[in-house]
Amino acid sequence: MNIRQFLQHHGIHRNPFAEEDAQTDPVFKEGCIADTFHPAWDKVYGDPREPSTAIVFGRKGSGKTAMRLQVARHLEQFNREHPDDRVYVITYDDFNPFLDRFRWTLGYQRRSPEKLLQRWRLWDHIDAILSLGVTRLIDAVTGEKLESVAVPPHRLETLPRHMARDLLLLAICYDQSTAQPVTTRWHKLRRKLKYRNLAAKGPLATGILASVLWLIAVIALFVQGRSSWFTSVWYLWLAALAGGWSWYGVRWLRETWRAMGIRRRARVLRHTIGTLRDRLMAIPARDLTGQPLPDKDSTDDRYELLIKFQTVLKGLGYHGVIVLVDRVDEPEWINGLPERMKALVWPMFDNKFLKHPGLGIKMMLPAELKPFIDREDTAFYERARLDKQNLIPSFEWTPEALLDVANARICACSDRDPPPKLTDLLDSSIELSRFLQALHDLRVPRHLFKFAYRMFVAHCNAHSESEPVWRVQPQTFETELALYLREQDAFERGVGAG
Repeated sequence: MNIRQFLQHHGIHRNPFAEEDAQTDPVFKEGCIADTFHPAWDKVYGDPREPSTAIVFGRKGSGKTAMRLQVARHLEQFNREHPDDRVYVITYDDFNPFLDRFRWTLGYQRRSPEKLLQRWRLWDHIDAILSLGVTRLIDAVTGEKLESVAVPPHRLETLPRHMARDLLLLAICYDQSTAQPVTTRWHKLRRKLKYRNLAAKGPLATGILASVLWLIAVIALFVQGRSSWFTSVWYLWLAALAGGWSWYGVRWLRETWRAMGIRRRARVLRHTIGTLRDRLMAIPARDLTGQPLPDKDSTDDRYELLIKFQTVLKGLGYHGVIVLVDRVDEPEWINGLPERMKALVWPMFDNKFLKHPGLGIKMMLPAELKPFIDREDTAFYERARLDKQNLIPSFEWTPEALLDVANARICACSDRDPPPKLTDLLDSSIELSRFLQALHDLRVPRHLFKFAYRMFVAHCNAHSESEPVWRVQPQTFETELALYLREQDAFERGVGAG
């Protein structure tokens, strides 16, 4: 007999335990994401009206990514139900592009990841988060990608000029889209915002006018036969021409210097000096005076830019920002090594950042980082104030909670009413207390799913279609459980493939 026949006999139309990663798990996304929760759900999710930080440490397979997907889905639902009190969601889970640009900006391609990560700072995280948020917002404003970001036209049309200026400034520094040439996309955004920038053309217009007048004067002198007036004091004529272009030249040099600073200091972003300078020069100089830019090795300007981003979002109907941090162990540089994960994550443990008004950071971190937290000194705890961050030191599952998760997945794949439970697929001689002890040993949902799948396959392989057995026998259960636990223990000790 095959596993499909076995499941269909119990009214289950697809295998509820075939997938192991929530990122690609249709059963979870379609049937469980709305109402199957970990006991710590309320503490992690919080109240979207008051964004708050939560820090979760969990084993591999414990459901951190599933929790992140659930938070994102429920925030989307919250936004639909509260159109005037929405929350802007930024998913910060792909670190590879930022780490690669960081390496190239520093020019340390041959240095070890450990040495490079020692130079990673909080402002690099803020730059990365702002680039994700700003790029996605501009996609929505320009109509390139709507996704779940909604920008009502009436809010866009009534956006004050200073907010339009701030969004354009954020676009200069943080828009990382490759869908269009950066200058074309920026001017498209400017037209959408109806931001007039005629004053920015003043220096160039003055230089062109000075050149035209200079040329007319020189031609007139030569036509009238007074070329000596020019040749004898030619340097004065050239000085007059240079004076006409001086305004433009000073502006060009100033914006070039700013562009060089941004390119050098925004280490996780992709920039070229020419495009940065051209877009900075497209904003009137008076509108740039005193504005923060990411051109220093400091978090101060980054916080000001973050506040500007939040202010623009409020003008567009978003009253809070939630950042979902996940998969810090997966980048190529990190490769699952705890020391490298620590170097990447630790700069974010700053109370000023984690408690920034209107900002909630939901951090899903591997359990391997928890011992580093326990060994930190008083200065770290004073800076991070983990006692105020909704810390969940161990993302554990009780056997009963794991059984509920398994039954919820079976229910999502069943067409019977009432749907079967996992224990209905086991022989009645397997007592509930024994099964709960097995779930206690498995510890996390991923191990439960992998074991259940292997157990069903082994059971089906042990019986033929002519003589089917519709419940897993105790011997199969015990044998597969012992084998799986032994392999898992070897894998965790680093002596097996798992």
